[in-house]
Amino acid sequence: MERLRLVSGATAFLYLWVVSAATYAPGDFVPLARRGQYHSARTTWHDQLGRHCPRFGIDREVVLPVPKPQEYTGADSYKISFQVGKEKFSTPWLLVVGRQNSEVPIIDFTLRYSGGDLQGVIAKVTTMPEQYIKDHDEIQKQFLDPQAWPKHVLVRYTWEETSEFDVEGGLYVLFGSGFIFMLVTALHVLQSSKEKLARFVKETVIDAGPSVEPAKVE
Repeated sequence: MERLRLVSGATAFLYLWVVSAATYAPGDFVPLARRGQYHSARTTWHDQLGRHCPRFGIDREVVLPVPKPQEYTGADSYKISFQVGKEKFSTPWLLVVGRQNSEVPIIDFTLRYSGGDLQGVIAKVTTMPEQYIKDHDEIQKQFLDPQAWPKHVLVRYTWEETSEFDVEGGLYVLFGSGFIFMLVTALHVLQSSKEKLARFVKETVIDAGPSVEPAKVE
């Protein structure tokens, strides 16, 4: 029984450690990776610097540099995609270069979270509002100049809190904990049964051993 308690405690500690490792604290940097697509050729994922990443639960704006794709001629549009968080939520391809010359793109991220968990990410490209263009006129100049690289894109991160009562997640935790407890219990029962079976076989073999009759004296 003492062994069962130790195994159960170790299993519970491991489970809590895994769960806590996957959560975020307010203000934590959320990992962000980017890749590009030009002429159907795609780059690999590139991790972004912390200053370009979202921070958990904090609305913020960043200016993200977009490097010039290889063999860029301007004849085709240039798209980028993002991978967000330890959970690796992926966005669709977002058109950033190749829009109408008068339009300067801005990327809006909506990040949904509950407690310390990132629940999902939505990203879309819109046209930069006039007021933003006045505040970031250098970005507009770069987009109007085909020779100016890297381009810089304004990115807005907006966080939306969802209900903390996650029925589906709660069921997963409940069934996961129950499965782990059943597994530990089954292993303990199996170990105990093995020991009892070995003791039974040993005692049975000894009891059923050949009897030795005393020698008769004539």
